[in-house]
Amino acid sequence: MYYDDLPIWGFIGKIEKILRHTHGNGPELRYYLFTHVHFDISYNGDKIIEINVSTDPLRTVDITDGDEVAVEFSYSVKWKETRIPFERRMEKYSRYSFLPQHLEIHWFSIINSCVTVLLLTGFLATILMRVLKNDFIKYARDDETGEEQEETGWKYIHGDVFRFPRHANLFCAVIGTGTQLLFMVLFVFALALIGVFYPYNRGALLTATIVLYALTSGISGYVASNMYRQMGGEKWVRNVSLTGCMFCGPMFLMFSFLNTVAIAYRSTAALPFGTICIIVVIWALVTFPLTVLGGIAGKNSKSEFDAPCRTTKYPREIPKLPWFRETIPQMMMAGFLPFSAIYIELYYIFASVWGHKVYTIYSILFIVFIILIIVTAFICVALTYFQLAAEDHAWWWRSVFCGGSTGIFILGYCFYYYEARSDMSGFMQTSFFFGYMSIICYGFFLMLGNVGFRASSLFVKHIYKAIKSD
Repeated sequence: MYYDDLPIWGFIGKIEKILRHTHGNGPELRYYLFTHVHFDISYNGDKIIEINVSTDPLRTVDITDGDEVAVEFSYSVKWKETRIPFERRMEKYSRYSFLPQHLEIHWFSIINSCVTVLLLTGFLATILMRVLKNDFIKYARDDETGEEQEETGWKYIHGDVFRFPRHANLFCAVIGTGTQLLFMVLFVFALALIGVFYPYNRGALLTATIVLYALTSGISGYVASNMYRQMGGEKWVRNVSLTGCMFCGPMFLMFSFLNTVAIAYRSTAALPFGTICIIVVIWALVTFPLTVLGGIAGKNSKSEFDAPCRTTKYPREIPKLPWFRETIPQMMMAGFLPFSAIYIELYYIFASVWGHKVYTIYSILFIVFIILIIVTAFICVALTYFQLAAEDHAWWWRSVFCGGSTGIFILGYCFYYYEARSDMSGFMQTSFFFGYMSIICYGFFLMLGNVGFRASSLFVKHIYKAIKSD
C-alpha cells in the first residue's frame, strides 16, 4: 500500500493455533481479521515525511468458517510534526537496501556475473581465436597452392551463409521490436540513474516506461523496414503493421484478460476506463504513427546489405546433426549462462515488484544488465561458430532463439518464485503474476534475441571477410 508515494506495510489479520489432544486431531487454526487500523503520520509544513501503520489485536472478527460476515472497519490517525526535510524522507527506505548484509549479496551477485563474463571471454579468446587462426592459415595455404581440394567447415558454406532466412517479414519485425525494447530499457536506466523521475513511485516508473516505449517506436519501424528492404521484401505495409503489433498485440490481449479478472473480483488493481482511454490514445496518436514514419524512413533508406560472399542460387543441404546441435538443446545452453549471471539479482527485483521491498540500487542493476548483454552476445557468437563449423548455414533464426532463450529461463524462475518464495494464492493473484511476467519474459526474448543476432551477424561478416571466397 502507498500513501503519497510512501510504502506502507502492515498486517490485515492473524492466525491462532489452538492445540487439541482429543481423538488424535492436530491443532485447530482460527483466522481473524483486524477491523481497526491506526496511522502515525509525520509532517513538515504541508508535506508528508513519514507514515507508519499498526493494528489493534483486540478488535478482530473471526472469519474461520468462511461464512459471509458484515464487518465494520475503523481507522484513527495521529499527526506529528517533524523537522526532517521533504528531500530526505526516503532515506529510511534507501538505508534498508544499503545494509551490509544486503550490499554483500549485491556485490556477490556482481562478482559472480563478472567471473562468468571473464570465464566466457577467456573461453572465446582461447578456443575460438586459436581455431579461427588455424582455419585462416589452412584456407590461405590452400589458396596459395592452388590445388583443387574439397572445402570443409565453415568456408564450405560461404555461398549459403548470407542467404536470407525464411519468413523474412516476421524476422525483421522481431529484430526491429527487439532493438526498440533495448533502447527503451537503456533510456529507463538513464532516467533512474540521473534521478529524473521519482524512483520510489511505481506509477512514475510505469508511466515513464509507457511514454518511452511510445517515443522509441520509430526505431522499431525504421530497423524492421530497412532490414526488410535489404532482404528484397516488397510487402512493407504488412511489415510495419506486424512490427507495430509484435509486442503491443500480446500485451494488449493479456492486459484485457487481467483487467477483466480484476473487475470481476472488484479489485482496485483494475485500471479505470479513463486511464485505458489515455493509453489507447497514446498508441493511436504516438506509437503507431511513429512506427509508420520509421518504416517509411527505413524503406527509403539507401543502405545495402554488405555481404562479403556471393550467395549461390540453390542452397546446400544441411547435413544431419547430432541431437545436441539441434535448436532446443542449443537454446538451453545459450540461456543458462546469461541467466546464471543475473539470478541472484532477480530475487530482489521480484521481491520489489511482487513483494514488500523497495529496490533503490539502480546502479548495481544497470551493471548486471550490461553483463547480461555481454554474456548473451558472447555465448551466441560461440554457438554460431560451432553451428557454421558443422556446415549448418541456417544461423539467422537460431541466433535469435539462442539469444532470447534467457527469457525462457526467467519464466521458469517465475514458477520457482511463486512456489517457494511468495505467499500468493487464488486465481487473481496467480493470473496477474504469471500473466504480466509472461509478457515481461516475452519482451526479454525479443530484446536479447536481437542482441544475439547482432553479435552473430558481426562475427559472421568478420570471419568471411578474412577469406577469399569465389
